Amino acid sequence: MPKYANITGWGKCMPPAVMTNDDMATIMDTSDEWITSRSGISERRVSHVPASDLASVAGLRALAAAGLVAEDVDLLIVATCTPDTVIPSTAAHVQKKMGAANAAVFDLNAGCSGFIYSLSVATSMIRAAGYKKALVIGCERITWFLNWSLRDSAVLFGDGAGAVVLEPSEKESGLLASHLGCEGDALDALIVSNFGTAGDRFVENYGNFDVNFDGREIFKRAVRGMAREIRKVLSDLEFSNEDIDLIIPHQANARIIESLAHHLSVPMSQVVLNIQNYGNTSAATIPVALVEALDEGRIKSGDRLLLAAFGAGLTRGAGLIRWGERTTPLAQSDAELPPCDQTALEILSDAIKHTQ
Repeated sequence: MPKYANITGWGKCMPPAVMTNDDMATIMDTSDEWITSRSGISERRVSHVPASDLASVAGLRALAAAGLVAEDVDLLIVATCTPDTVIPSTAAHVQKKMGAANAAVFDLNAGCSGFIYSLSVATSMIRAAGYKKALVIGCERITWFLNWSLRDSAVLFGDGAGAVVLEPSEKESGLLASHLGCEGDALDALIVSNFGTAGDRFVENYGNFDVNFDGREIFKRAVRGMAREIRKVLSDLEFSNEDIDLIIPHQANARIIESLAHHLSVPMSQVVLNIQNYGNTSAATIPVALVEALDEGRIKSGDRLLLAAFGAGLTRGAGLIRWGERTTPLAQSDAELPPCDQTALEILSDAIKHTQ
């Protein structure tokens, strides 16, 4: 069995409709200054298509970067907490749309930690179960179920997808170590009520979801939890903070990221930060940030990349990637989303009307 699972392809898909903080201020009592000072977010994307469409385009772009086609994929994992359908999985929709007919498929829901969880699972399945071409996608369409009367949560989230391809390798590369956890005692700090079989189907306004979001509790546990997982991963590898070339954290809040960097005694110049452009896209934040770091030339062959995330559950996770030899794609995909002729506010108009 191979010792490693190298990342050989990468791609992202961000929907074209942009919702700025000034747009937000037209539908709720807020302002650009209020949002940016608390979160670091300036704008976010709003999808006009299902999450599986975002995932499929990101996946096809990642496959092109690896020099592969959809039929090559034998394992497809979609990390998401905003599925197209509960039955079947979003991964099944993605398989159909991509044409990945030879893949075993499943969804993994670990909230915003979903990509690290999925990367760990795919790496283990390549190393232990003989899979050869794994596609891991983090995708979300969170704006679909936001309650636009709840300012503290509505301003934070956006839609998007990012993907990576993993292939077996005997050379040290890919995810070298990871550690995952969850603080289920605090699960009420971030929960979407009435979205599942625990909800009441027959309650008035079924389908209008409330996001319970305790920002203070999440902030406290996020920094502490991610730091704990990072220490565990570095200890397992006998690494120190000085061995890290680049940190790619979950993009939930700029202040959380800054606090984590301070805790690790790492300068922000060594941290990937793109939350200002997209907001919190949950399981998609880390793969999207990874793709953009590659596009910007911030990742070199052999670099050690530290991933860290926390999310609903409250899940947490960290991983250390040793980057392989190639930092440029082998090819470009022509995969695109269907055209969008609406603004973000127009896409969300019905949801805004029903939740205000």
